Amino acid sequence: MSTQTQALPAQHEQPAARPWLSWLIVAGLIYLLLAAVGAIGDGFKAATGDNAKELFAFATNPFVGLMIGLAATALIQSSSTVTSIVVGMVAGGLPIAIAIPLIMGANIGTSLTSTIVSLGHIRHGDEFRRAFSAATVHDAFNLTAVTLLLPLELLFHPLQRMSEAIAGLLVHDASVDMKSVNFMKVLLEPATSLLNASVSWLPSPTWTGVALILIGIGLILFVVSTIGKVLRRVMVGRAKEILHASVGRGPLSGIGSGALITVLVQSSSTTTALIVPLAGTGVFTLKQVYPFTLGTNIGTCVTALLAATAISGPTAELAMQIALVHLLFNLLGILLIYGLPFLRGVPPMIANGLASLAQRSKLYVAGYIGGLFFALPLGLIVVSQV
Repeated sequence: MSTQTQALPAQHEQPAARPWLSWLIVAGLIYLLLAAVGAIGDGFKAATGDNAKELFAFATNPFVGLMIGLAATALIQSSSTVTSIVVGMVAGGLPIAIAIPLIMGANIGTSLTSTIVSLGHIRHGDEFRRAFSAATVHDAFNLTAVTLLLPLELLFHPLQRMSEAIAGLLVHDASVDMKSVNFMKVLLEPATSLLNASVSWLPSPTWTGVALILIGIGLILFVVSTIGKVLRRVMVGRAKEILHASVGRGPLSGIGSGALITVLVQSSSTTTALIVPLAGTGVFTLKQVYPFTLGTNIGTCVTALLAATAISGPTAELAMQIALVHLLFNLLGILLIYGLPFLRGVPPMIANGLASLAQRSKLYVAGYIGGLFFALPLGLIVVSQV
């Protein structure tokens, strides 16, 4: 008896230790993410010198930039990864005007995940129609947002101007007053030195820069994938509780819970993967799912904002600016489309139309996924280079 009673505390202590270990791993992965973004910025500077603008001349057409962002995110299946890479590229000299369409394209590309999740219901008629409409309302909203905001951005530059003003408040003053005490630079110095030392044997600055970019991209892919798994293990039960408690309470609650769950699990893909099956089985309606997916767009911006803190020096403000562009684009899209009654119904109308076609023939599903996310963007990129 006494042995059993002595064994009980040990059994109770073990589960309590696991969350601490998981959060320690998350902290280490965030450090790696910051170091990786810094490496991409340093790599671009080393590889291009003052010629970054010329290097990206092929993307000066905003539609090509949009397609590159869309295709890259659809292939990698993580807008967090793509936007973190873009933050590093801006720090390395990529002009903001070129980076903005890339960010918008990433927003469209990330919605592919929910569409793929809906295919799990493909054999069940009405269930598939509900799941497919719940998934594609995300696509439809992001497409509508780009259709409205990209022309406005090209004509009047609202995102560029607003993000520049906010980034100036967040970064510029602090960097002037605290030049000698750059906390983030000091914190990342060991990782930066190690990464630079690992490629110092290469024969030229260009090769060193390219190697740093590749290492940075590889690290970001690893971090975003791993941190998602760790956070899902720790938070997905709690995420489901938040989802069930708040989605049915109205649009503001839906948007808030979508954003919160995405921040908790660091993956809009996971968040939409949670909601789409519930919509398919009829637990939630399209009307309830719609604002929830808008919240996931806001939540996914946190990674890029976090990544921007890794950049120090003269390009710190630019890095923060492009991260803010991602957030402002999603907030403005929600205010414009969901806030105006005559636009609010457009994404659900598109989603319902696509779901009806998908239910009628599975060829429409293949054509939609293959065409929108792969054939169209890759075709336009190839044509633009001819």
